[in-house]
Amino acid sequence: MFYHVALKPSGHEFRVAEHESVLDAALREKGGVLPYGCRNGTCGSCMGKILAGEIVYPDCPQGRPPGLSEREQAEGKALLCQARPRSDLVIEAREVKAGGDIAIKILPCRVEMRELLAPDVLRLYLRLPSTERLQFLAGQYVDILLADGRRRSFSLANPPHADELLELHARRVPGGYFTEYLFDKMKEKALLRFQGPLGTFFLRGDSARPIILIGGGTGFAPLKGILEHAFHVGLDRSLHLYWGARAKADLYLDELPRRWAREQPNFRYTPVLSEPRPEDGWEGRSGWVHEAVAADHPDLSGHDVYMSGPPPMIEAAKSVFAAQGLPEERLYYDSFEYAPR
Repeated sequence: MFYHVALKPSGHEFRVAEHESVLDAALREKGGVLPYGCRNGTCGSCMGKILAGEIVYPDCPQGRPPGLSEREQAEGKALLCQARPRSDLVIEAREVKAGGDIAIKILPCRVEMRELLAPDVLRLYLRLPSTERLQFLAGQYVDILLADGRRRSFSLANPPHADELLELHARRVPGGYFTEYLFDKMKEKALLRFQGPLGTFFLRGDSARPIILIGGGTGFAPLKGILEHAFHVGLDRSLHLYWGARAKADLYLDELPRRWAREQPNFRYTPVLSEPRPEDGWEGRSGWVHEAVAADHPDLSGHDVYMSGPPPMIEAAKSVFAAQGLPEERLYYDSFEYAPR
């Protein structure tokens, strides 16, 4: 059974199943979502006021979450990460519609797992304390805070709805201070601190235009989060991913977008290699990835374009895409610049 939820003052409406929380249902939506923190009823970040309807807390032995006081409950307030509907609801709550609406935090985390995806690409899974979750928009990044005050930025490769572990993709930089530690010295269960979420590279939901996504190297990471979020919310816009790499081994999760292309009717995938090796046996597209996009889409005036990768790729694409009609304000990009030593 589903119930209808109306949010005030935005007027945003959605459906929630009787077995799921109001917050979980909101996270499926294409528009704004509700703020949250721990997602276990402790922090109070997802508090709203029930203006009409009835909710219950089946997972809370005391009849209310620990982050909700008796006084607040008597005033009609509720923690929406734990609240289950028992009728249609009208809720007064603040909504998150842009990156600036989300609190930036400094949090500890533990390296839950390390996975070598390619000889020079490492996937890290980070676990936060049990009382914390990181709210973010698909495509944003975090800064790992080093002991000497330096920072290293990494995009979040997981979508917001799958936030139990945070996923980062790190490429080894020869002589790189931090990446050499990640690859050669860091052990599983190591403790780190980070600040986030950061950045304005995230999926905009206020357009019906087809989307072209272009990743260079580990620039695939934020696009992975954006696409998995788009599939989760049922975005019905055309989605075409171009992933540019030097050789076949650099397409370190190539089977994943190939599977998306089989499963998602509105998604296409075009890998492009700039320097394929003889042993690659490559029969796909070759050259620069932005040139492949330009060849396939000579008129970009009706598209939105999301790019992430090295600065030379993005700078080269800007002028080419502008000449093909892409308005400057419809090019969203995240430039992957290596930090100085």
